[in-house]
Amino acid sequence: MNVDVVVVGGGIAGAACAYFLAQRGSVALLEGEDAFGYHATGRSAALFSEYFGSRPVRLLTAASRAFFEAPPGGFADAPLLSPRGVVALATESDVQTGRFDAALAAGRDARIAAFEITLDDARAMCPILAPHGYARALARPAVADIDVDALHQGFLRGVRARGGSTMRGEAVTAIRREAGVWHVVTAGGHAFATGRLVNAAGAWADDVAALAGAAPIGLMPKRRTAVLVDAAGDAHWRAALPTWPMVTNVADTFYFKPESGKLMVSPSDETPAPPCDAQPEELDVAIAVARLEAVTTLRVARVTHKWAGLRSVVADELPVLGEAPDAPGFFWAAALGGFGIQTAPAVGRAVAALVAGGALPDDVDETALSPAHVTKYASHDDDQGGI
Repeated sequence: MNVDVVVVGGGIAGAACAYFLAQRGSVALLEGEDAFGYHATGRSAALFSEYFGSRPVRLLTAASRAFFEAPPGGFADAPLLSPRGVVALATESDVQTGRFDAALAAGRDARIAAFEITLDDARAMCPILAPHGYARALARPAVADIDVDALHQGFLRGVRARGGSTMRGEAVTAIRREAGVWHVVTAGGHAFATGRLVNAAGAWADDVAALAGAAPIGLMPKRRTAVLVDAAGDAHWRAALPTWPMVTNVADTFYFKPESGKLMVSPSDETPAPPCDAQPEELDVAIAVARLEAVTTLRVARVTHKWAGLRSVVADELPVLGEAPDAPGFFWAAALGGFGIQTAPAVGRAVAALVAGGALPDDVDETALSPAHVTKYASHDDDQGGI
């Protein structure tokens, strides 16, 4: 089958890229699993925050806000965002080392700036917080929950509505380039010929590059654990639970937030792992529970669900978007770390522009996100003797 673009990977990044590419030509979106978004997309904290990540990531997030707030007609049946907010706590050590001031400063360029609140304010917003252990707190008011399934399905429906194909259970098994054309073969025996190939395969993106003969970008998948817990508490706070903010700390060693009448908790672990169907380790589950109990007055009655996902990064922890310097027509949409969902609209729009031969939009940092930054960072490490 001849198509203008093949997109490998049916998670949120691949779906977003295919959605915007389908405005410009024919697209085939290939997913190796039997369900779209089975790995990272389906296991995220589902948060939209212009306060998190490096400046290029925050710019991608800010550039995605308009889409989230006003998606195209018929894209979703309900709003994609709902208010949540974040309270971030700081210990005396965080204050003395400047970590608190740095977190506050990083949040000042958001659409609604982060600001300091008192510890009493924090407890008024989340009454289960313990009255000890922390010295200062800040609020990130514009953080919102994302309806990830609605976003993902909206992209997939949009691809099909624009004449593109979305195929599950079609792992790519072979890629070759011949006379300027990429030939892609899947496990199901389907074959595609295309001038442009987008690699949005998440933790497997370096494997896809190897099939294509492109140099890897040094992806490092990292496992993150989350649990859903029932906690002993009175009827009053249970009634107020849906209105609570997400609570974290400026050292990024835990977070918890309301989820389906319970609390979702993570120890913010980042354990290196191979590309795989990530599963939670019991130690990480125990750490999540312990950190929740240490910062609140709660005692966990039971863990009702537990899961893990992979956050894939490169050495400088910046996304990699654009054409591979050593493989004409091969485009990266990878290394999105834990920010893939909240940046998906801007990532999809940017990659579609690059595939069409244009430049990244003005609200996206082209220099920081180009695949060239991987090479530059590797060269810098070599100069320093490596790690």
